[in-house]
Amino acid sequence: MALLKFPTKTVNSDVVNPYVNSVFDTFFNDSFISDRLVTRVPAVNISETESAFKIELAAPGLQKSDFKINVDKNLISISVEKQEERIEEDKTYSKREFSYSSFTRSFTLPDTVDYNTIAAEYVDGVLVVSVGKKEDSIIAKRLIEVK
Repeated sequence: MALLKFPTKTVNSDVVNPYVNSVFDTFFNDSFISDRLVTRVPAVNISETESAFKIELAAPGLQKSDFKINVDKNLISISVEKQEERIEEDKTYSKREFSYSSFTRSFTLPDTVDYNTIAAEYVDGVLVVSVGKKEDSIIAKRLIEVK
């Protein structure tokens, strides 16, 4: 039994050859090809509190030692380079698999950052980088009385 894939877009999009677009769409939408063409960069959440900035980076499957965090002037860079080699040897064959993954995310820090209070923690697949603010940049809250 043969499986047929029907085009999801209209075939009349190209007057000269209506099948050219569907061939390229099928090729680039194939999961085997698209997985290798798309770079995988982890999602990031950035939030700000009164006393610090918080950068949360979703990177499951890594270890604390895989991360490298560098601060250069007002730029913080979070990078990972992971290289694995798996060798399986059996009586009739030997198999070797190499895996390499890397990414770098960089963020510009504002002038209000206290560089001595930068800390990082990796828990449950999420890297949390906390960047403290300078004391003079923290706005003091107070209640103003109307007269």
